[in-house]
Amino acid sequence: MFHKEGHAIISISLIITIIINLISSYFLGDLIISKIVGVITLIIMFLILQFFRNPKRITELNDSLIISPVDGKVVAIEKVFEKEYFKEERIQISVFMSPLNVHVTRYANSGVVKFSKYHPGKYLVAWHPKSSEKNERTTVVIDNKIFGEVLYRQIAGAVARRIVNYARVGDNVLQGDDAGFIKFGSRVDLFLPLDSKIKVELNQIVKGGKDTIAEK
Repeated sequence: MFHKEGHAIISISLIITIIINLISSYFLGDLIISKIVGVITLIIMFLILQFFRNPKRITELNDSLIISPVDGKVVAIEKVFEKEYFKEERIQISVFMSPLNVHVTRYANSGVVKFSKYHPGKYLVAWHPKSSEKNERTTVVIDNKIFGEVLYRQIAGAVARRIVNYARVGDNVLQGDDAGFIKFGSRVDLFLPLDSKIKVELNQIVKGGKDTIAEK
């Protein structure tokens, strides 16, 4: 199953792959070169399909838990001053996605969308300390009856060039549902209340919609 954000890219890539291989077969006249071209284009096509896959995940709804919004590796757990919305200290949990990870963003908790804003920006590597403030990003705040307001931020990386965000102010959203997509990137930051009990460790691999990030 593939994410809807990838349907056009997958279709175009498939057509280009077929055309390249037809041209290679009929005009190059060298069987070895044609095979090499075929292998390279198939590998690229496979990577594109991998990137846009959208595995079905069944999330057990629990307002006392914050689940991982994406697949990836936990690269930061720290107390920071959140400047954009809260303007106070929060616990930041950052999950980095490699190009081989599933890039669907899922809602980490249920609630009402209180804030949703897109920021144009740079394309620093996603693990850069300033990427949360300098890169292209979206900021979304969801008001949850147990945690209160929780902020998550989709951040583009050095390769990513488009962030898709489905959250709209006033929406009632469900934990684990599709919240957007980051095309060819990169990282999601969560900003949680200071009394949250963190359930992950640095360098831990997590699955979006499944693994618990924090609880109350």
